[in-house]
Amino acid sequence: MHFLLSRTDNIGDVVLTLPMAGLIKDKFPGSTVGFIGRTYTESVIGLSKHIDYFVNWDLYEKLSVGEQAEKLRSLHADWIFHVFPNKQIASASKKAAIRFRVGTSHRTFHWFTCNNLVSFSRRKSELHEAQLNCKLLEPLSIAIPAIKDILNYFGYNNSISPDSKVLNLIDKEKHNIVLHPKSKGSSREWGLENFQDLIDILTEDKYKIFITGTSQEASLMEDFLEKNRSHVTDLTGKFDLKEFISFLSVADSIVAASTGPLHIASVLGKCAIGIYPPIRPMHPGRWAPIGIHSFVLANSVSCNDCRKSNKCHCMKEIKAQEVKKILDENIDCQKD
Repeated sequence: MHFLLSRTDNIGDVVLTLPMAGLIKDKFPGSTVGFIGRTYTESVIGLSKHIDYFVNWDLYEKLSVGEQAEKLRSLHADWIFHVFPNKQIASASKKAAIRFRVGTSHRTFHWFTCNNLVSFSRRKSELHEAQLNCKLLEPLSIAIPAIKDILNYFGYNNSISPDSKVLNLIDKEKHNIVLHPKSKGSSREWGLENFQDLIDILTEDKYKIFITGTSQEASLMEDFLEKNRSHVTDLTGKFDLKEFISFLSVADSIVAASTGPLHIASVLGKCAIGIYPPIRPMHPGRWAPIGIHSFVLANSVSCNDCRKSNKCHCMKEIKAQEVKKILDENIDCQKD
């Protein structure tokens, strides 16, 4: 059997799609699983041993539907699962005559391009995003796993080999902590003021602090980075995604909002502390990091007024001391 998973959106979303491949391989040993994604998520998809090959949709997107269909037809897939709805891919997979085409019934174009429709609402569901992705496997009679069991299906392949550029950053005598303040607009943020408070209470004898983010995000944090330049290592814009994953693999912990780096670090077994708003569908029940040393902080309040703004006061009211308490209690978790 030959399966295709299609998810062409963001890094965190792709991470939480990987368990689908593990579940398929568990149900159908010896099967082949390919993944249609974007250039910038290829390194994330490569984390899973359950993914046999990667299809870069960026190379096909500007082709005609007929040419796209021919590319997909050449893969000889039996099934395709449209985890992230993409009208082009849905049309091309139908034209390619992939026998079983699965999508959510909530997208009108799936009515005409898919022959297996699964009905559910992500926005109203009580399930975690990783579980919701697995719901699309219903036509294969694969049950949705409990959240505590999903980690077993990521298939982290443990093949990351950090180079000297990365290894030389790590202080083996300290807890190497990554602070990732920004989110490229994909989620609510804790705020630079709170990250500053956290930096101020992390003692230099115990912690080596790194600030990460893209070069574009660095331009939004110029004053913050300049203020902390003497005792914090600024890595913003220094790594591509593959190098960043390599760096996370040797760091000890990360503090971030609901971002791709948080989910990657969590899957890698790091102490991953996510700071979340309590608002549905952004709350940790839907987007919490999944890992053996993962933690979330979210105020248990109703803050519907925050829906009117990207600034969430309920989230920003979480204190740096709450984060430090988790760090201090788990400072040796990577040495277990």
